[in-house]
This record gives sequence, structure tokens and C-alpha cells, in this order.
Amino acid sequence: MRTIRRDGEHELEIKRSRFVCALARADGEDAARAFIAERRKEHWNASHNCTAYVLGEDGGVQRSSDDGEPAGTAGVPMLEVLRHRGLTDTVAVVTRYFGGTKLGAGGLIRAYGGAVSAAVDAVGVLERRRLLLVDVFADYVLGGRLESDLRDSSLTVRGVAYEDRVRIEVALPESDLDGFGLRLAEMTGGRAEFEVRGATVVEVEP
Repeated sequence: MRTIRRDGEHELEIKRSRFVCALARADGEDAARAFIAERRKEHWNASHNCTAYVLGEDGGVQRSSDDGEPAGTAGVPMLEVLRHRGLTDTVAVVTRYFGGTKLGAGGLIRAYGGAVSAAVDAVGVLERRRLLLVDVFADYVLGGRLESDLRDSSLTVRGVAYEDRVRIEVALPESDLDGFGLRLAEMTGGRAEFEVRGATVVEVEP
């Protein structure tokens, strides 16, 4: 899944109507609703404040609202953009200031979806990857060199602790685990051990 790089807003003008799309990260429905309430309060005099959000690690929570626009012409196309982009933990509010010209159902769908799409392009996206957290154990003779070799590789070294042995915390994709074991054995002549301690989610450039 992906999420937006940062909060932000972007404005489009279509036939004298202003469509202001605000995007924000949200870690749950309470946060999403609070952001929506804040935007509605700020733009209390707008014609409509239509909303959509996708939440959860798998994007399983999805909600939208047309806020008085004809059914299916605002919230749904907004939600479709978020889903199509693979975004989660993201809330979108499109505020419309009516310019006097009716757009019709097709025009509204294009306007609301286009406003969200343009805003996502403006703020950027990051890809979320699930990585395993692996502890590597080695004696002090090997520790310094092993840490250096791991940092020089494509792996992410998250920390080093000097206990009864050197413990190096590494993050790597689950698909790389078998190869990592073989690589570690080659690097240390079989004198290092590792164990999977858990998992984490990191955000990287797509």
C-alpha cells in the first residue's frame, strides 16, 4: 500500500466553480472525522464539502460522502482515486464553491475525481513496505567488521548493541530472509547467528 507524502491542498477551477481538495494522513476514523470537521468549519460557507477516506494496513476501511451533490457524483469518484492510487491512511475533502454553471453528473464526477488526483500529484506519495526485524549475533572479534559489511550492503541496519555479544538489528523484506541466512554464513564463516524478532512498516520512495 501507499500513503501521501505530506498533508496539503490543491485547487482547480472548472466553469467558475472552485474545487479545493485538502489531503491529510489519518491513523484512524477519529482522526479522519476530525479533519473533515475542521475543513467543514473552515469552509462553512462553501456549497459542498465532499469527503472520502481509506484507512488501515490493507485499506479495509473506506467511506465517502456526497454532501448534497447528486448521489455518486462526488464522494465515490473521490474514493475511487484513492483506491486506484493504492493509498491508505489518507483522507480527502473537496470543498466546492459554486460558480453559477451546472456541470451535470459526468462533469461533477470528473471534477471531484480530478481534484483529488491533482492534489495527490501535488503532495506526492510514499510506498509502505513491511520488513522483518532480524537480530544478528556475533562475538566481539567479528562484530565490528560484520557491522561495516552489513551497512555497506543494501540492508537497513537499525542499531547495534554491545551485550555479552554484539547484536546488530537489521530490517529486510521477508522474501530475502533465506538469502540473508546464506549471505551471513558466507560473511562470517558460519560464526554468526540470527533470529527474527518482529516486523515493522517503513515508508520509501515508490
